[in-house]
Amino acid sequence: MLLEYKLILSLGIIVLFMLLRLGIIKLIRHRHKSSKEDRRHRVNLVKNIVNFTVVILMMILWAHEMQDFALSLAAFAVAIVLATREFIQCITGFIYLGSNRIFRVGDWVQIGEDVGEVTETDWLKVILQEVDIRRYEFTGRTLVVPNNMLLLHPVRNLNFLKRYANHNFDLVRDGSVDVFAFRQALLDKANEYCEHFSDVASRYNNLIEKRLEVSLPGTQPTVRITTNYLGQTVTTVTIFCPTEQALDIEQKLTQDFMQLWFEAKSQQENQTKS
Repeated sequence: MLLEYKLILSLGIIVLFMLLRLGIIKLIRHRHKSSKEDRRHRVNLVKNIVNFTVVILMMILWAHEMQDFALSLAAFAVAIVLATREFIQCITGFIYLGSNRIFRVGDWVQIGEDVGEVTETDWLKVILQEVDIRRYEFTGRTLVVPNNMLLLHPVRNLNFLKRYANHNFDLVRDGSVDVFAFRQALLDKANEYCEHFSDVASRYNNLIEKRLEVSLPGTQPTVRITTNYLGQTVTTVTIFCPTEQALDIEQKLTQDFMQLWFEAKSQQENQTKS
């Protein structure tokens, strides 16, 4: 009932003010009919005043309904934002990617815990061919990473690992043998296996240092001996080598280590017997 009353009253106000506007305009034109004075300014002023008055009256009359509508509109807008939040974050992530040039197609990257080669990027996602970073080879799996992950997780560009890697691995044995006795022999073997690419590795290492403006450990192999919480001896070998040769060199050094360890073990047992 109240709504019908407001509709009738609104229609009446509009009709009344339109008639009033027409009457005033006719009066202005009639009074200035014989004069050369420009009537357009006064006619335009009357139209604007009448229109403004009608709008104000409508707002006063429908204030409650307009308030409810505004609240509904705001709630709808909030619902839309919440529903499309992930989509908005993905677009924001793509803009962040494009503006900062974090990586490009073909780079090796790590996004959160996922590592792979970038094969495609668009407004919503980054597609990676997964890489086993320990073995430096593709797993055959495809990862689809939403762009909002670029804003929520650290992004690491691992592109330099495509050619050379600072590869390290642990060799763990019990503490019955003094590993320091053959540490230098193992280090000599590591230098021997890395000798044929040492010049290229040194140049590549210098290139990385210049581009990243950081100081890297260097290209010379290292052998570090520590112990773990079980009291076992841990021999950590670090080599800077081509990624495709890393596992092969690791296997060779593991074989050399085992041979040296058992030789030392045998000598120790012979000395004990004698």
